[in-house]
Amino acid sequence: MQNDHQLGQESIHEPVLLQEVVTGLSISKETSDIWYLDGTLGGAGHAIAIAKALCGDVNIIALDQDIVAIDRAREKLPGILNGTDSMSDDGGPNHVGKLILECENFRNLDKVLETHGVEGVDMILMDLGFSSDELENSGKGFSFQKDEPLLMIMCDRHKHMFTARDIVNRWTEEDIANVIFGYGEERFARRIARAIVNYRVKKQIETTFELVEIVKMSVPGFYKRGKTNPATKTFQALRIAVNDELNALKEGLVKGYAALNGGGRMAIISFHSLEDRIVKDFYKEKARTGASIITKKPIIASDQERAENPRSRSAKLRIIEK
Repeated sequence: MQNDHQLGQESIHEPVLLQEVVTGLSISKETSDIWYLDGTLGGAGHAIAIAKALCGDVNIIALDQDIVAIDRAREKLPGILNGTDSMSDDGGPNHVGKLILECENFRNLDKVLETHGVEGVDMILMDLGFSSDELENSGKGFSFQKDEPLLMIMCDRHKHMFTARDIVNRWTEEDIANVIFGYGEERFARRIARAIVNYRVKKQIETTFELVEIVKMSVPGFYKRGKTNPATKTFQALRIAVNDELNALKEGLVKGYAALNGGGRMAIISFHSLEDRIVKDFYKEKARTGASIITKKPIIASDQERAENPRSRSAKLRIIEK
């Protein structure tokens, strides 16, 4: 079911490291039958750029857990692939590529490929950053700047075992502290967990603003005066836990690499150290079996991009070739 907060709205998501992804995924392949898998479609910015760079001569498989993102792409991408939105360099219409859109987590990309009879792909992108559309319009409590129900679920409720509200209201103090420290790398995790448990004795924690205030009350003054909101790491940790993001990444890497054709490339954009470490270690493992790590050091955003798009400041792009 579509979210009422997002119906009829254009995507406000700005793709990060756009040109770097297009350049980094460039492959040498004589056949025109190129397959691009976008595991985190979002506003479709990367997919559109890839399609235009190849003059529409590419087949696209795009996944996203947000049905609204899929619906938007269903309106945008066909025009790019059939040449109505862009022309090839010689002024003629683009080739027509196939388009497959699925509301699915990239940890299940193998099932999607099997369902559609696609035996292998040549380019894969997973942008692990959180979509601006979800932050601003989902109404699910991802942002500490909006007063919303404390859910943090990325897809349908029935696909989740619990929500962020369940964690803060039902889990033990120790388990809450472990989540906030382990997934948020929050130095004051135990203080925050203790404050959460003490607060819920009087009242259930229902909204994002309630949780923000609890965090603010539990941390030292200097921490509250920092450049970032003191609740940032707590929100990150809860979101990761609810959506099982790190395990999904590990599965997506394994299945994505297995789906790559020889000479194909996979690009991952991560936004915090936990994700980047998983990607870096996976690439090193594959390099020992013959893969080539294209990015010896992660590619980061330029000064100009960081100024124009603040969310790009922590982005790291790593690329591997099979």
